[in-house]
Parts: sequence; C-alpha cells; structure tokens
Amino acid sequence: MHNKENGVYSCKCCGSLLFDSNCKFDSKSGWPSFWAPSINENIQEKLDYDYGMVRKEVVCAKCGCHLGHLFDDGPNPTGLRYCINSLSLDFKKTNPS
Repeated sequence: MHNKENGVYSCKCCGSLLFDSNCKFDSKSGWPSFWAPSINENIQEKLDYDYGMVRKEVVCAKCGCHLGHLFDDGPNPTGLRYCINSLSLDFKKTNPS
C-alpha cells in the first residue's frame, strides 16, 4: 500500500481504528509500516513462533484479525515498526489540517 494521503487506517474486519497516516513511514520492506498505533488499546500483541522464529504478532483487539508483526527497528520517537498487511486495513481519507 503506497498510499501517501492523509487519513486513518481501520481494521478491514470490524472497523476498529488502528493507525493514522501521521505515524506511517517508508520502511523499505514493501509493507505498510507505522511507528505507533492510533489507540494502543485497539492493538494486541501475541508471541508468534511460526517458521522457527520468535516474533510479536499484532492483532485487532476487538475482533482478533491478524494485522502483521511488531519489530524494534523503527524510527524515532518510538523505535517501533508495526509491519502491517495492507489486506487487513481499510483507509479513510481526511482533509489536511
């Protein structure tokens, strides 16, 4: 998802608000990446042991939809990279302020 517009990203399954375009950055991974969620309580973290790796899976707290993974190689101010599957997101454009 190479979207450069201002807006918000919500869960494709339940509509829960997840990320804001102000926290999106180009991680060069090919996946939409964010350095913070819009509302921390809307994201849950789970340990993921698939494929012989230990990663943090991120899921929608409301419906449990798999969103992607969380890594600690992101930019300031958090140092986090929420690497999210674009198929799990809906985007709603907002007017620039």
